[in-house]
Amino acid sequence: MPPRIPSHRVCQYSSSQCFRTRPQPPPEACEKQVRQFHHTPRNATRLRRNMFAWLNGPGKVFRDPLPSSTNYLSAYDKSGNLLRARQENNNSKRNLSESDVAELDENEEELQNRDRESGLSQEDVRKRSDLRQLRRREREDLESRGGVPKERAADLRPYPLNQQFRSQPVLSEDLREKIYELVALDRLDLKSVSATFGIDIRRVAAVVRLKSVEKQWLEEGKRLAKPYNDAVMAMLPQTAYVEGRAPQVHESINDLPVHPYTRQQVFVPTSESRAYTREDAAKAFHPNLLPADKRIPHPELIQIAKWEAEGHDRESRQRLMQEKDAEAAAARADKERRQQEYEARTQVVVKGRRWDFKFQDVSAEKTGKDGRGRHAVGHRYGMPLEDRKRGQVKIPTSVE
Repeated sequence: MPPRIPSHRVCQYSSSQCFRTRPQPPPEACEKQVRQFHHTPRNATRLRRNMFAWLNGPGKVFRDPLPSSTNYLSAYDKSGNLLRARQENNNSKRNLSESDVAELDENEEELQNRDRESGLSQEDVRKRSDLRQLRRREREDLESRGGVPKERAADLRPYPLNQQFRSQPVLSEDLREKIYELVALDRLDLKSVSATFGIDIRRVAAVVRLKSVEKQWLEEGKRLAKPYNDAVMAMLPQTAYVEGRAPQVHESINDLPVHPYTRQQVFVPTSESRAYTREDAAKAFHPNLLPADKRIPHPELIQIAKWEAEGHDRESRQRLMQEKDAEAAAARADKERRQQEYEARTQVVVKGRRWDFKFQDVSAEKTGKDGRGRHAVGHRYGMPLEDRKRGQVKIPTSVE
């Protein structure tokens, strides 16, 4: 038999609709239960006390950022003490004695003469001199940062619960200004500036383009978001530039992207008596694939390493590199001259009131199979425009 519903649960009214309402308390009880606005539960008061205790205690170090340094939670202990400052004091006391600290204040030439008189070899004298110069630079850098040591890898985690994320350094304002002066004003090539400062070529080009836009906006009287820029730069580690000091390497500049031809697995038989070079490996993947030594952004660094392995000293390597750069500059100038001569010979210029019109004979066979040949000119008939496509570069890509 089906279960029966108890009689006390069935509505006694004859209507087909049954409602069950909760009994309402009297109005006097409702007024007593209403909590006034200024009253606060006990747990909220405890949380507020803890918050203000932290703000006035360990958290007060975050009220004013450290000079020339990040100010993340991971850099402090629970008491608000800077961890790397305590470790730096311990290391300095352990590694440098009072005599070593006093030695750094003396004249470097006198110290080198004293080392030679003590019977040290020329190589040991040079090593001791380089070590003293390194310690002097570290002390000057510490003084320029207001006595705050440089951030460690563990201090660059802005989110304590995310141990894998670390803030990457950005270029300082002085370094970006110096890059713009060398490229736009001194007319140095991008590869030389990239190798000098240890910055990727694409980043150097982006800095020059954005700096050009900034200079143009300043000439036009447009306002810049400098307060926002200064606030963001104060929270990030920076690669600084100091006049008269060796540049600090910002990033790896010779990373080689993986070519699609090299993603296949190839078995090539070869003799054990011959040397299998990178050029042979490139030809095994594809006949037109260049070796890694020629596809990297800075192949001249490999040549410098070869000269160093051959026994050339620093001065001779610099002299050879300057000669190589001069030859490359002469080749570029000759190419530009021949291009200008070709344009002057093949183009007809018609002077206009506002613009000059240039006419040149072209061949329709150069458009290629898809109409986008490298030597084709003019509008690509039958091809849609890509200026509104996502991902297209719409900022200036060159600096005149």
